[in-house]
Amino acid sequence: MAPDPNSASGSGTTRDEASVKVPAKDPKKKDEKKDEDLSEEDLALKQQLELYVERVQDTDPGLQKVALESMRQEIRTSTSSMTSVPKPLKFLRPHYATLKAYYDTMADSDLKKFLADILSVLAMTMSAEGERESLKYRLLGSEGEIGSWGHEYVRNLAGEIAQEYTKRQVRIPIISIDMIAFAHWLTTRHLILGEEASVDDLIELVQQIVAFHMKHNAEYEAVDLLMEVEDLDMLGDHVDRTNYKRTGLYLTSSARYLPGPDDMLVLDIAYTIYLKFEEYPSALQIALFLDNMQYVKKVFTSCDDLLRKKQFCYILARHGITFELDEEMAADDDDRETLQEIINNTKLSEGYLTLARDIEVMEPKSPEDIYKAHLLDGRASAGASVDSARQNLAATFVNAFVNAGFGQDKLMTVPSEASSSGSSGNWLFKNKEHGKASAAASLGMILLWDVDSGLAQLDKYFHSNDNHVIAGALLGVGIVNCGIKNDCDPALALLAEYIDKEDSSVRIGAIMGLGLAYAGAQNEQICSKLIPILGDSKASLDVVAFTAISLGLVYVGSCNGDIAEAIICALMERESELGEPLTRLLPLGLGLLYLGKQESVEATAEVSKTLNVQIRKYCDMTLLSCAYAGTGNVLKVQHLLGQCAQHLEKGESHQGPAVLGIAMVAMAEELGIEMAIRSLEHLLQYGEQNIRRAVPLALGLLCISNPKVNVMDTLSRLSHDTDTEVAMAAVISLGLIGAGTNNARIAGMLRNLSSYYYKEASLLFCVSFFL
Repeated sequence: MAPDPNSASGSGTTRDEASVKVPAKDPKKKDEKKDEDLSEEDLALKQQLELYVERVQDTDPGLQKVALESMRQEIRTSTSSMTSVPKPLKFLRPHYATLKAYYDTMADSDLKKFLADILSVLAMTMSAEGERESLKYRLLGSEGEIGSWGHEYVRNLAGEIAQEYTKRQVRIPIISIDMIAFAHWLTTRHLILGEEASVDDLIELVQQIVAFHMKHNAEYEAVDLLMEVEDLDMLGDHVDRTNYKRTGLYLTSSARYLPGPDDMLVLDIAYTIYLKFEEYPSALQIALFLDNMQYVKKVFTSCDDLLRKKQFCYILARHGITFELDEEMAADDDDRETLQEIINNTKLSEGYLTLARDIEVMEPKSPEDIYKAHLLDGRASAGASVDSARQNLAATFVNAFVNAGFGQDKLMTVPSEASSSGSSGNWLFKNKEHGKASAAASLGMILLWDVDSGLAQLDKYFHSNDNHVIAGALLGVGIVNCGIKNDCDPALALLAEYIDKEDSSVRIGAIMGLGLAYAGAQNEQICSKLIPILGDSKASLDVVAFTAISLGLVYVGSCNGDIAEAIICALMERESELGEPLTRLLPLGLGLLYLGKQESVEATAEVSKTLNVQIRKYCDMTLLSCAYAGTGNVLKVQHLLGQCAQHLEKGESHQGPAVLGIAMVAMAEELGIEMAIRSLEHLLQYGEQNIRRAVPLALGLLCISNPKVNVMDTLSRLSHDTDTEVAMAAVISLGLIGAGTNNARIAGMLRNLSSYYYKEASLLFCVSFFL
């Protein structure tokens, strides 16, 4: 039988060789296959575009012009709204190199510029990464309307401009090198030896792109581009009434993620925009954030509406700054007096009580109404019935917080005949020592902001023979006057004479009363009275520590050098007492002076490094945490996390402030809070015991009056921890995250904890206090 001519054996080759040999694919057949997959409409478009490419290379200028115009029209139509790569760009992809090569051979003419425009659009999807050919051909093109090629083209061009701008900004030092080899490198990157290359051509293009973005509701892209080319001032020429709100919002939001001083410059631009379009409240908020009183004054002088000025005054009063109005800000004397009263919070109590009456919450509540003892099980209720001094102290605090500012309660302000538990004097003396001080001071909380009535009711306690009662009354005077500015300065007149008393509790009451009454006021009289105490070697440590806190409160965020020097000297002079817990209040007072001032703390931080090794790191962490509080500075958070990762040497205690510092820095914005919570969860798992004790407090700081479910669950778990300090910190933080929210779930958790800890006196007190 004759062999099969088609078989492998019959062809003279082995079967394996035959299986390896594959006929080569013909590229023409491949293209034909692709063409078969196209619809008739797409095939017609492809053939037409190929014809245009051929005619572009024709010697007849007339044919070239028609072909370029037709090609431009096809591309513009397809790129005006781009959700995928348009078909003309797909079909022209194989011809991109051909068109580029022909462009290089063309003489300078309008047709060459038209072709450059088309190449610029084609380069959007066809050029190699990093070549920036789209920008290159745009600069060589006809400089027509940039938006006619579509939004995606404009966005791509903006990205390439940012890269090119960065490249041109590189400064090349004059050094001894192979100049011939280096010259080519310079020319290809538009760089000039020893100076920056010109960017004028880029800026012209940026102006067109920004104008396009601002007209098409893409303000954020315009701002990003101007940030990249460092020319945000240009933004003011393109903002109008239709887009200034979105522009300002994006500027203020992005400022949080920029390093200094760029963040301040961005906010400055936002302030200018808001002021230009009479968005005065937003401009005022930025001015306060920048801590620029001239900007605040400019807001008042720019606005003529009295009602809006009252709104500004309420913002200033809530901000807690001392601000005096002049004739330029309010010309009419009566209007100026009215506005100044608002800033001084003179009628704050009156407005608060009016609101309370309107929403019908004036009825005073007793601690029993809060505890809801009927919901507790038998063990807890039996323990709660014991009339101990500690439980009375807890009831005093609960009573003060729940009736704060209402001017009446069921323990301290009721007359003796109206109360089954006796008059305020009877309740006062149901407490012991510091409990009496707390009870007297609680009257200041109940009468909060009502200066006249508060001072009248506290006056009787100044005649007591018990120093703890007097100390509490002095503290109560400070609480009543907190945030209220009065030309007569009644708090200073009352408290000043008690500063130099022999009894330390009375001195502390007066000193802290001044700190609370004049917080943020930067009153020089208080400074002159309190600074000598810091240098007094005979003063007890507790008096010196609370003096530092009081000065920190009065001069908060002022960067006052004299007070900082006095506190540092006090730390140096009391080296023998550095092991005492109260010593840690001195670095805190120092940190308050630089609260939120960021780099301004650096000089003081360097000086603090000369302190005794026992307090040095603690002071450094406290200063850093306070200076960057609320800034969201990621680098500082990383630094603080790095401190938490170290193993403590004997006597060190700086990791606690580092943990709290993470919360203080990140607490200003939502994204930072979420990231900080995750980091704190890791510290809980892997941190040492002293770190675990600070984590619950940090979680509480991050979510004050914001009961997040995940944080609530974590704190609930930690409140049953075997370490008493961890459990107590978790209970405190549960109170912080639920403060003022009336959250039923947190209330239920605390009631369950009061049953759980019915035998633990300290924890039961803590639970009752925060319930």
